[in-house]
Amino acid sequence: MNKKLVIDLHTHTIASGHAYGTVEENALAAKEKGLVGLGISDHAPGVDPCTDPLSFVTLCEVPRNIHGINIYYGVENNVTNEGTMTLDESLLTKLDYCIVGIHGTCYQPKSAEENTENLLKCMANPKTFFVSHPDDGYFPLDYERLVLGAKEYGVALEVNSSHIKNPWRMGTLENIRIYVPLCMKYRVPIFVGSDAHEPSQVGEFSEAVAMLDEMGFDEDLIINNDEEKFRSFIKFKG
Repeated sequence: MNKKLVIDLHTHTIASGHAYGTVEENALAAKEKGLVGLGISDHAPGVDPCTDPLSFVTLCEVPRNIHGINIYYGVENNVTNEGTMTLDESLLTKLDYCIVGIHGTCYQPKSAEENTENLLKCMANPKTFFVSHPDDGYFPLDYERLVLGAKEYGVALEVNSSHIKNPWRMGTLENIRIYVPLCMKYRVPIFVGSDAHEPSQVGEFSEAVAMLDEMGFDEDLIINNDEEKFRSFIKFKG
């Protein structure tokens, strides 16, 4: 990969209840990794333990720059079996972006058609810009329909470096090899996420980068290798 990844937008803090770093510790880790931006995307209610909804109200108290790292306010939201998200819309509007994903603590696996339909309903929300770890085969997806939906709604799909490093989820590597080429075929953007739950994991992209290089992925379609590209994608107003 010729262009360095400069933003880690999928990271968690102690606010999530099952992660181990503060915002400041994650920002320091991001600085050490040579990043320019950090997204705080703690888990929405539904994951147990999860973030107190009040934390999303008070995110505005977090400075926009910590130790030279630009900070972005986000959430990793949950898909429900009704095709809704678990974070209240009034809180969602206060954030810069929403990552939406299926999590087993608040979702019962359905058919690929039903799972995809529920995810697409959440992707239609104007605050949803990203889908987290669509590689988990425990929740099968119709990848062609997902990628075409991402194109329609202006959403980027994640290549989750943590899942590649520790592929304990069903079919992780095989599924990435299905939807990433489809993203190239249909010119749908992706982002590389660390899914960090501890400061040392922030900016750890090497496994994903190696896999994307192996597949010859077009770097122009990667959202987080340029901060201005990222800001434009999420319609960032500052």
